[in-house]
Amino acid sequence: MSAPTAPTLAEVVDLLHGWYPPDTADSWDAVGLVAGDPADVVRRVLFAVDPSPEVALEAVEWGADLLVTHHPLFLSGVHGVAATTPKGRTLHTLLTGGCALLGAHTNADQAVAGVSESLGLALGLGDLAPIVAAPGSDATGTGRVGTVAPTTLRAFAEHVAAVLPATAHGVRVSGDPDRPVRRVAVCGGAGDFLLDGLVGSDVDVYLTSDLRHHRAGEFREHDGPALVDVAHWAAEWTWLPVVRDRLADAMGDRVEARVSTRCTDPWSFRVDRPPVERSTTP
Repeated sequence: MSAPTAPTLAEVVDLLHGWYPPDTADSWDAVGLVAGDPADVVRRVLFAVDPSPEVALEAVEWGADLLVTHHPLFLSGVHGVAATTPKGRTLHTLLTGGCALLGAHTNADQAVAGVSESLGLALGLGDLAPIVAAPGSDATGTGRVGTVAPTTLRAFAEHVAAVLPATAHGVRVSGDPDRPVRRVAVCGGAGDFLLDGLVGSDVDVYLTSDLRHHRAGEFREHDGPALVDVAHWAAEWTWLPVVRDRLADAMGDRVEARVSTRCTDPWSFRVDRPPVERSTTP
């Protein structure tokens, strides 16, 4: 019995683009195939959040033919890709190691089995629907909102900390620890742009990343949902096992797929003081 025929890069790219169409990406975004010959054969695919030099090296050392990352390598214009710069070193490592690079960013955020949906499923949310549905669709759109078994804000936050990959950032919470939680909204990545639309909603808690002091404070003054702020990398990492399994189901034995567990969150460690009462001064 002969071994399964490995697909070409073009076949794998077409499959991923079918699930996460590039034309659904935001206008400012940079998605799609960054490097690689579409005619090359792909036997191994590594999935990661960030196209960092360390992740590129991991891909090459494993023998990956394709690295798929959520974040783009080149989101803004560059004037060179010499290996003397981090981005140049990433590209140099991949190309000399025979590994292509594909980015799926905002086109993967809104999709079915995309970043926000994967985050919601990882946290055990049911009855998922977009916070803001895409035109003409009830299944795709920005963020996700769903339900959990009745719990408290503290218990929900502890569940989040147990489910997501560990980071120095941890899980930050704004709200009464005993607040009842049933309805939860999530957005993978930086989601403060959705805050205004959640004021006055039936959502009990909104989980996202990169919440800023003033936006979070002003939002909470409206007595709206509680807030849970998690590491950007950790929230988006939840998509990687989903897309890996999806590729494995579609390609079978033709491709070997793996998720990088290397933490590329930029924060290395944190130093905590004992909790202080809110009425005390810094």
